[in-house]
Amino acid sequence: MRYPDGREARLGDKVRYSDGSTGIVVCSIDTDEYSDSHSKEQWGYLEKGILVDTTSMGLVHYEKPDNDMVLIERAQ
Repeated sequence: MRYPDGREARLGDKVRYSDGSTGIVVCSIDTDEYSDSHSKEQWGYLEKGILVDTTSMGLVHYEKPDNDMVLIERAQ
């Protein structure tokens, strides 16, 4: 999946939404990247997209980017 600006979503990315809430990409099914707490065995069945652990909505699966999602920081 790519963000609205065209950059590829990656594990550990920090994103911000228009309401000011933030989130962390905890797995990118498209790039086959999974965090220790969100394994491929647990989430690989989704087949595409990313999972974002958000401050306001909890864990959210996106197959396509949300138009107000902005990448604010890449993981170290």
